[in-house]
Amino acid sequence: MIKFVDATKVYSNGVVGLKNVTLTIEKGEFVFVIGASGAGKSTFLKLIMHEEAPTEGEVYVNGYSIHNMPRSEIPYLRRSLGVVFQDFRLLPNKTAYENVAFAMQMVEASPREIRRQIPLALGLVGLSKKAKAYPNQLSGGEQQRVVLARALVNNPSVLIADEPTGNLDPKTSMEIMNLFEEINQRGTTVIVATHEKDIVDKMKKRVIILEQGEVKSDEQKGHYINED
Repeated sequence: MIKFVDATKVYSNGVVGLKNVTLTIEKGEFVFVIGASGAGKSTFLKLIMHEEAPTEGEVYVNGYSIHNMPRSEIPYLRRSLGVVFQDFRLLPNKTAYENVAFAMQMVEASPREIRRQIPLALGLVGLSKKAKAYPNQLSGGEQQRVVLARALVNNPSVLIADEPTGNLDPKTSMEIMNLFEEINQRGTTVIVATHEKDIVDKMKKRVIILEQGEVKSDEQKGHYINED
């Protein structure tokens, strides 16, 4: 599903984002990626999403080599990925339904498919009754659920979340994480970058710890190690 082979990323300003990372994330896994600010979490996710390419080594995602991928194939890779951000990035002048529809319109889904898929996606995240609400009429947790529905509506094989609970209270954060677990149990690979120690400890999933761009630890059902 996702494979890093001696992957190194050095930015144009000389900053090392990742250094000699080798690991595999299998189909259907649920993985936390943790580490202090600047540890390499964002670079790790950007390489998976092909927002960046490795300077050395290889990164493979869903059968694609990120290093050698033709530009024409990048949209096909990204369609297989669902992405959830901390800051929601919802369109303020569109309803929850329209925000999710926008994601399908971007991949040129048919109107019929859009009408069929969106109620399913909103239902999955518990927002069937909020389809006509605008972002400013929703709580933070509800907005994140819209983001999650938008990420799921095109049936991605991999769901990537970058600090998805950073702006939420502890109770709402766990509700969102429980949704991630439900989605994972349906077969979707889930990768979550987070600073939330309590969530990582409660979820008892695989934990990859990055430090200064290198993999410090990779444990099944591991625990957050905080040495800041």
